[in-house]
Amino acid sequence: MFDGYDSCSEESTSSSSSEDSEDEVVPSIPASLPIIKNNGQVYTYPDGKAGMATCEMCGMVGVRDAFYSKTKRFCSVSCSRSYSSNSKKASILARLQVSGKPPTKKAKVLQKQPLMAKLAAYAQYQASQQNQAKSKAVVPAESFDWGRYICSNNTAGAPVSCFKHAPMGMCWGDIEEGVRIEVPNSDTSLSTKVYWIAEIIKLAGFKALLRYEGFDNDNSKDFWCNLCIPEVHPVGWCASSGKPLVPPKSIQHKYSNWKVFLVKRLTGAKTLPPDFNAKVHENMQFPFKKLMRVEVVDKNYLCRTRVALVEQVIGGRLRLVYEESQDRSDDFWCHMLSPLIHNIGWSRSIGHRFKRSGEFEKNLQQLHFLSYVDQSGEWFKDGMKLEAIDPLNLSAICVATVRKVLADGYLMIGIDGSEAVDGSDWFCYHSTSPSIFPVGFCEINNIELTPPRGYTKLPFKWFDYLREMGSIAAPVKLFNKEVPNHGFRQGMKLEAVDLMEPRLVCVATVTRIVHRLLRIHFDGWEDEYDQWVDCESPDLYPVGWCQLTGYQLQPPASQSNREMPQSVPKQKKKAQQYKGQKKKSLLRMKEETAEVDEFTFSQGTSDQESNGSGSYYIKQEP
Repeated sequence: MFDGYDSCSEESTSSSSSEDSEDEVVPSIPASLPIIKNNGQVYTYPDGKAGMATCEMCGMVGVRDAFYSKTKRFCSVSCSRSYSSNSKKASILARLQVSGKPPTKKAKVLQKQPLMAKLAAYAQYQASQQNQAKSKAVVPAESFDWGRYICSNNTAGAPVSCFKHAPMGMCWGDIEEGVRIEVPNSDTSLSTKVYWIAEIIKLAGFKALLRYEGFDNDNSKDFWCNLCIPEVHPVGWCASSGKPLVPPKSIQHKYSNWKVFLVKRLTGAKTLPPDFNAKVHENMQFPFKKLMRVEVVDKNYLCRTRVALVEQVIGGRLRLVYEESQDRSDDFWCHMLSPLIHNIGWSRSIGHRFKRSGEFEKNLQQLHFLSYVDQSGEWFKDGMKLEAIDPLNLSAICVATVRKVLADGYLMIGIDGSEAVDGSDWFCYHSTSPSIFPVGFCEINNIELTPPRGYTKLPFKWFDYLREMGSIAAPVKLFNKEVPNHGFRQGMKLEAVDLMEPRLVCVATVTRIVHRLLRIHFDGWEDEYDQWVDCESPDLYPVGWCQLTGYQLQPPASQSNREMPQSVPKQKKKAQQYKGQKKKSLLRMKEETAEVDEFTFSQGTSDQESNGSGSYYIKQEP
């Protein structure tokens, strides 16, 4: 065994369809499914999750909303009473589940329900099967080898310091190539755990390519390691902890006195800060806990928020379950710093629409709200034009309109030519959001601007469009023009959330940088699925984040298990598998009727300055 030594000193659709009928939001119907009604009510559900139910008394399968009672367990009052009066519940259920058993007389009568209800159930079943086929399969994180992928493609990973919201993002410090660390020695025949010194040869996010001291230019034993795992320590840790340092057996013969070799080699070298492991542990603690309540955007109706409960916290990412979800399957994933979630009462404080719940109403009465943005003087006004990232198609920057000015600097934005009649697909952006831009931004930055759907005067010219619409452009000085020194470079690899299906974190590449705007490409997928994302988005993570936090990483498409039958053309495979992108057309067809479960509060007053002005050079025709 080797002696220690002194260390170096340098450092889905909601399952709320089981609610009371008066609180139910009637979903819109995609063109691919027929509009099916029963007793005047629409019962078709395009997401295939919450529309069907089975009567626990007679076994009748039908549309869930047509069933009796809040729990939707029975198809009629008669079945509900028969069930409650029957003391042999277990035997009844057993009889209904036996295949080949002739139906009861009661079941035969129920089969004569309106034909449209049966068609609705069938359409629901079809939609369910299609959605299951389109959903991306989740692949275990360990099935993807980041190190091999980076080396084979000769690429670089974005530095951890680019991700201020990620663990260690604010205290990564001077960790760079050439830093020495102590790691377990895998090149040994000893049965006990021993350590050795290794040098960082290459960095990619949290992961580092390491080479044991003594191998010099020999890379035969190089290996990748996540620097934030508990087995990685600063030089000197073994000496202070009484752990053995043993040179790899492949080079054990090279030096007769390894202690002298190490003292000479490590003099003046850098290592990790002595409190590095403690900082990693501290950075992995998150303030959100299970069952905390928040307000979050309604994934089916972007114009409003809903109350949700924290169900799971992984690396700062939250799995939120909408409060009305009885089986806790109606969920939404986002980061705790996402602009899509807010404290309880946020909607009321700014005048945003939300879907109410009884518990929410009770708590809301005790809340008091303050405003923070001064909207007096020159400010956004309803009808002003701008350019905005389409929240339903994040690869596109579109012609957009300020549809409603809320309090505290928040705006409801609509995409021109694609809006629902009642504004159910308006989206809430803050005035400082990096996802909205002044008129002309795309032109001066050579980005393709998506014109309004159906607009025929192409190429699109803002000057002509404003004159035709009788509108004005939002003043340039109202937009956020701050560009941080973010450190991203074109071609860098990272792990990014697929915001069209936000439960998924995928292998991705930065393909373009426009000021603070990043074009994120999902490796293995076509460019049409790229997404524009802000450089400080909490949905971007360093290489190795999934391994560190235990989240599941989606590998490039060619390496995943999402393969379709070989007879399906490659271009068609993605369209069938990519569930999130299909939501775009579905959501835009929503035309929700007036609802009793939705509030719009009056706006509060403001008492603080808005963000300052600045210069944006926009090309404008006379």
